[in-house]
Amino acid sequence: MTRDFSKVGVIGLGTMGAGIVEVFARNGIDVVALEVDDPRIERGQERLARSTERALKGGKLTEETRAELNARVQFSTNYQDLKDCQLVIEAVPEDLDLKREIFTELDKVVGDDAILATNTSSLSVTEISVATSRPNRVVGLHFFNPAQVLQFVEIIRTVVTSDDVVEDVKALAERIDKQAVVVGDKAGFIANGLLFGYLNHAVSMFEQKYATREDIDAAMRYGCGYPMGPLALMDLIGLDTAYEILDTMYREGRDRLHAPSPILKQMVKAGLKGRKTGQGFYTYDAPGSSTVVDDELTPKPAEAGAGVALRPITKVGVVGSGTMASGIIEVFAKSGYPVTYVARSEAKVEGVRAKIQKSCDKAIMRGRMTEEQRDALLGNLTGTTKQEDLADVDLVVEAVVEDLQVKQALFENLDEICKPGAILATTTSSLPVIECAAVTKRPQDVVGLHFFNPAQVMKLVEIVSTVSTAEDVIATSQDLCAKLGKVAVTCGDRAGFIVNALLFPYLNDGVKMLEAHYANADDIDTAMKLGCSLPMGPFELLDVVGLDVSLAIERELYKEFREPGFAPAPMLEHLVTAGYLGRKTGRGFRSYV
Repeated sequence: MTRDFSKVGVIGLGTMGAGIVEVFARNGIDVVALEVDDPRIERGQERLARSTERALKGGKLTEETRAELNARVQFSTNYQDLKDCQLVIEAVPEDLDLKREIFTELDKVVGDDAILATNTSSLSVTEISVATSRPNRVVGLHFFNPAQVLQFVEIIRTVVTSDDVVEDVKALAERIDKQAVVVGDKAGFIANGLLFGYLNHAVSMFEQKYATREDIDAAMRYGCGYPMGPLALMDLIGLDTAYEILDTMYREGRDRLHAPSPILKQMVKAGLKGRKTGQGFYTYDAPGSSTVVDDELTPKPAEAGAGVALRPITKVGVVGSGTMASGIIEVFAKSGYPVTYVARSEAKVEGVRAKIQKSCDKAIMRGRMTEEQRDALLGNLTGTTKQEDLADVDLVVEAVVEDLQVKQALFENLDEICKPGAILATTTSSLPVIECAAVTKRPQDVVGLHFFNPAQVMKLVEIVSTVSTAEDVIATSQDLCAKLGKVAVTCGDRAGFIVNALLFPYLNDGVKMLEAHYANADDIDTAMKLGCSLPMGPFELLDVVGLDVSLAIERELYKEFREPGFAPAPMLEHLVTAGYLGRKTGRGFRSYV
């Protein structure tokens, strides 16, 4: 039978510590909240008051329950007040020496059967535990910020943590409405182990000036449905905290992808630590504020295409008949552009029209479109099996199979067929755009327009310029995306562009974590969904995308960057070889009925 906790202690009343205090007090548990001095106590009390006030306004607390919550919390600066606590959690800054000092003091004060827990997000729980005479009663209890909101905790057991300690803490997590996973003592655990490689990669992308901070963040928000872009998230976490987590992970695992990007150390030394200092990757109106204000890096709207005459786009062509092609055709036609689309047979031509009509009928049933709008959209469509019918279009978008030879053959044909000045675009998600441009006599007119699936729904388009793409082609593409109601981000021509270059190494890391038996697929997915608020866990997403598609993209990334950490995980290779490609085959990382 698991233990019934009635009194816990929390050391450290920063954002995380104050949140943990609130979580326990909300769930009927008495809390001793400890800080080093009275000014820090007052700041902790203010954090608790602000949070409960928001909960009161949001209808999650009543005046009565708020009063009861506050009555359960005892604030103190004296370790002796923790002596009757059955569990004490430290939530102080990520400093190993500081944490060890705290645990040494706790060891002298609390009862023999008390459990000592650390909220560290990356440091070794084992190293902290040996500062006590009871390492078997020490555990990691990693809450996620804000602790009052996110319904997930990681429980970290060391090689000496007692089974009953783990079971008691797991039962307590369930009592306070948290979903818990139990993992071993490895830097970063599950969530940060996967999240921070992705964040570090985004920082490197910014440092290399591959894309602007705004475009990197918009790409991940609109292309993947993430609640925040990576650079904005770094500012929220704190660049100093992020640096320490990455440095700890790198020192333990020696994975170069975790070596902190040089700019991180420079910004921390300069005091640019994110929201808490008022400036990080973005500038904020005050320290601690979430309101971004313009600075010297903020794009000026007037600069987009300034001084560049746009090419007129009045008629559009699309080559392809698959899901992506049909979606792109619908997007252009819905925005009023006459679209000539080319498919390989009359049956496929009719199939595209039928798919678009079905999509429109669904929209009508949901009240998102009228019959008149549907008829106007369908009236903009002209289907054909002849590429020669694209001779008078101003823009052609190819959306055929991800095979470079097929695309190059198509671009050679388009180069001969299309009129001078027509823009030739590829919606490839991973292949080099310059390889398509190089087979034409007009490489300056070739650009990547990477729509996301389903194109009718997803807001993002990556505009990919090669070393040859003309400025007016980029400016025209940006203007066109705005007219389509899309969020356009602009980047150079390298494997993965922004989204896939950030997304697929993270997915690959998830597979490597699974094949190392550190955690199972369900726990990893749960950690990333509940702990990081991502819309899907890595294995859920891999099965949706298709393991064969994922493997192809990862191979392209590895081939281009030659980064050992980008090499596809063997488990992914084996699943594809076995024909387990995800949902489309009924089996991938999971089985589907």
